[in-house]
Amino acid sequence: MSGITTPIIFVPHGGGPMPLLNEPNHRSLIHFLKNIGSKLGQPKAILVISAHWEADIATTTSADNPDVIYDYSGFPAESYKLTYPAPGNPELAQHVTQLINNYGLSASTNATRGLDHGTFVPLTLMYPLANIPVVQLSLVNTLDPQHHIDIGKAIGKLREQGVLIVGSGFSFHNMNALQLDSEEVAHKSQLFDTWLNHVITSNSLSIQQKEDALIQWKKAPKALFSHPREEHLLPLHVCFGAAISSNATAINVFDEFMYDAKVSAFLWQ
Repeated sequence: MSGITTPIIFVPHGGGPMPLLNEPNHRSLIHFLKNIGSKLGQPKAILVISAHWEADIATTTSADNPDVIYDYSGFPAESYKLTYPAPGNPELAQHVTQLINNYGLSASTNATRGLDHGTFVPLTLMYPLANIPVVQLSLVNTLDPQHHIDIGKAIGKLREQGVLIVGSGFSFHNMNALQLDSEEVAHKSQLFDTWLNHVITSNSLSIQQKEDALIQWKKAPKALFSHPREEHLLPLHVCFGAAISSNATAINVFDEFMYDAKVSAFLWQ
């Protein structure tokens, strides 16, 4: 991939293993994930920031052949036989750690951690051959938005090294809300999603204005309804930081309702 700059993408990863079980409410997401891989090209390696791993400091998986982690419960037996035998990349894991440390933040590696469903579920659909090395990067458990944007800024140059950066979370993540009236969920999630799309894709805001808005995301319309806890939003902050450090611009590539909630995905090129 010499001379090629890879994109950055933030994707919804679905509920547990359901996208791999062809669950009907995930049809649009399954279609999207199956088709987006070919548009992203064939990277040298993939770095995934998953909503399902929080650590005291930014941490990368450094196993040669990481296992998958079934970090879900109550699903059919077949969901505990899923595999994604992609190789790891200890050298990339160490390189990511060094980039973050050099930026003035703390980072480390973990040689025993496997790939959770925030990583192996979307990648199974995006890159089913599992022949591209994968490293997973944790969130930091303070859940500070500025810190995660800064992590992104630290790793943005990976784009020039053939590494595809994938943020795996959800632009809406309030499981309790899905038990409420569907019109209420649709309306409130749409308000937040409209704000989020404006911040991420608008040409009328400066980079600093966008960054400030994401740092203060809780002030957005229906923000805390859409994200009672922000772990599924923060992978987007990392992607944003990586994108602005390399002057990438964003477009919406998934604009659908799932379980009555408005959900988006974003691609930076």
